Amino acid sequence: MSLASKFPKLSSEDRSQHLQPLQNAGWTMVEGRDAIHKEFQFKDFNEAFGFMTRVALLAEKMDHHPEWFNVYNKVKITLSSHDVNGLSQRDVKLATFVEEAAKKAV
Repeated sequence: MSLASKFPKLSSEDRSQHLQPLQNAGWTMVEGRDAIHKEFQFKDFNEAFGFMTRVALLAEKMDHHPEWFNVYNKVKITLSSHDVNGLSQRDVKLATFVEEAAKKAV
């Protein structure tokens, strides 16, 4: 089974159900793309790097890698499923984990 068929692009119903909690947590839609984005700020580089490491471990297991950018204590993350050219349940799952990892980092 291909990843696209296992994790299809989110339907309208899926979007309203699954994206709203993420948007309430500060995730925003990326203009011009079917993607979500959030910026995180931590106490210092060590905290930011620990957070990125936790996210990286799950992302590797999921074979779903975020677009991210890090400078010192700030991490910017964009999620989209390239295999479906938009948002899928994999993005929702990873974003939900990212939220939990950020809480544990502080």
